[in-house]
Amino acid sequence: MFYPKTTADFLFVLSFASMRLKELCLDDRPREKMLEKGTSALSNAELLAIMIRTGTGNMNVVDVARTLLQMGGGRLNEVADMPLEKLCSVNGIGRSKAVTIAAAFELGRRCAMELAINEKVSVSSPKTVFRMMLPLLKGLDHEECWVIFLNRANYVIGKERMSVGGLDSTVMDVKTILRRALDRKASGVILVHNHPSGNAMPGQADIRQTSILKKALQTCEIGLIDHVVIAEDSWYSFADEQLVMEKF
Repeated sequence: MFYPKTTADFLFVLSFASMRLKELCLDDRPREKMLEKGTSALSNAELLAIMIRTGTGNMNVVDVARTLLQMGGGRLNEVADMPLEKLCSVNGIGRSKAVTIAAAFELGRRCAMELAINEKVSVSSPKTVFRMMLPLLKGLDHEECWVIFLNRANYVIGKERMSVGGLDSTVMDVKTILRRALDRKASGVILVHNHPSGNAMPGQADIRQTSILKKALQTCEIGLIDHVVIAEDSWYSFADEQLVMEKF
C-alpha cells in the first residue's frame, strides 16, 4: 500500500482523489446529471437520491434510494404511501430525510389533484374519465362519490365530491346531485366512485342507485352519460356495458 511521505506525495494523493471523484459516472451524481441533462433524464432512484441528499459510509446516496425503492416493490406510489417509521427503517434515512420525502410526495399529490380538478377537457370515453379522476381517488381507503358536470358539447364545466363513505359503500344523494346539476346548468353528468378493494365490478346497490339517479335527472332533461367505477389501475364503465344500461 502506498503511504505519502512527503508534501509532494500528499498533494499527489489529493489530486488523484479529486480526479477519481470527477470521473464518477453521472449516475452517481444525480444533481450534476439533472443540471446537464434535465429532470426527465433521471431515474426514479436518482430523483429520490436528490431528496435524500447524502449516503452512508457503506452506500452512496443512489444506492440508498434504490434500497428504498426495493422496499416499495419498485413502485413510487408504494414509497409515497409509506409511513415515516418505515421510511426511517432504511439505512441512511433519518427522520429529517423521511419528512422531506413525504413532503415531496404530498406536493406531487396536491399538484395532480389541482390539475385534475381544474382540467377543462371534452369527455369522449371512460378512459378519459379514469385518467381525470385517478389522481383524486387512487390510494384512498374509503369510498367517495364524485360527479362530473358537462355542457352540451360534453366539455367539463365542473367536478364535485358529493359524499365520503366507508370501506365498501358511499351515499349517492340524488337530490343534491340534481340540485348541483341545475345550479351549473349542466346538460349531462358522469357519476364516479371508487372501490378501495381493487375490484371495479359494481354491486347491486351501485346498479340500483344509478338507475334512480338516471330517472331523476331525466325529469329535468339532464342526461346521465356514464357511471365509472375506479379501482386502483382499472375501471368499470356502465355506458360500455350495454346490457347493464338497458336496465335503466
